[in-house]
Amino acid sequence: MNRRKSRSLMVGRVKVGGGAPVSVQSMTNTDTRNAAATIAQINGLALEGCEIIRVAIPDSIAAAALPLIIQGIEIPLIADIHFDYRLALTALEAGVHGLRINPGNIGGRFKVAEVAAAARERGVPIRIGVNAGSLEKKLLTKYGGVTPDAMVESALGHIHILEELNFTDIKVSLKASSIPLMVDAYRSLADQVDYPFHIGVTESGTLVAGTVKSAVGIGILLNEGIGDTVRVSLTGHPLHEVRVAYDILKALGLRRRGVDFISCPTCGRTQVDLIKLAEETEARLKGLDKPIKVAVMGCVVNGPGEAREADVGIACGKGEGLIFKRGVVVRKVSEEKLVDELLKEIETI
Repeated sequence: MNRRKSRSLMVGRVKVGGGAPVSVQSMTNTDTRNAAATIAQINGLALEGCEIIRVAIPDSIAAAALPLIIQGIEIPLIADIHFDYRLALTALEAGVHGLRINPGNIGGRFKVAEVAAAARERGVPIRIGVNAGSLEKKLLTKYGGVTPDAMVESALGHIHILEELNFTDIKVSLKASSIPLMVDAYRSLADQVDYPFHIGVTESGTLVAGTVKSAVGIGILLNEGIGDTVRVSLTGHPLHEVRVAYDILKALGLRRRGVDFISCPTCGRTQVDLIKLAEETEARLKGLDKPIKVAVMGCVVNGPGEAREADVGIACGKGEGLIFKRGVVVRKVSEEKLVDELLKEIETI
């Protein structure tokens, strides 16, 4: 796909925009004031592949925990700040690698100028985060509610504030829980600025519904080349956010991390307990960070073809299955031994 051309910036050691791989972000749901719990969650997310982490800074106690948190983690940290510009200054002094603010809600121009100057001095980028749920009242009145144009005007207004202060190390997000609203807003702004975009469907819901909405919304934009870094927003443990993000990127061929696992939905032709085979195989492959494709297929219609195209695969018959490795049948195995034998072949790759 032809990706939108955007300028680049650095969030810690992670390059965002400028043709860099689409990076995966998440946000902690621990109390940031509890440094130990926050560090533990961030490190767990990093093991899952999270590349940039964001933490909420609601008050000075949370801001004071930042040095300890940064010391205990290895991935870049973004401080999410609203209303109080002093929290942004404290976060910058603590060594954060990015800020998420809206210049319009942290006070007068001199306050924004102080934050921009401190961020510029430290080489720290700022994300302007426009959210459909918190648009300025004047824009809601002007447009009669939340519209793509209202969101874009909000973003441009914040961008112009920073540009007037000679600060251009900016990335932008235009998040909404409505997919058409979010997609149209990003498309519109993409034609007007070249800043890198952080994309996501905000408040998308719980695991299943939120995964579907995120995959559709984020997938549409990414397939059009729009998006430089992503966060999947789910109600639940943020580990799910990272896993879903990689699955979306993997489905579009943008990133490969871990096993690309495919399995058939089963039908009346299936003569093995394929659901059990697939679930057991997927569970035993969890944590394997190797870019291989594994297929578990249930019948002779699509099974041999899909298994042949995978690095390793199973094509099942009646109570047994053929194991394929790199397009070649290596042996026939009874149903109860299929998973063990498949794992043995994976270990040899």
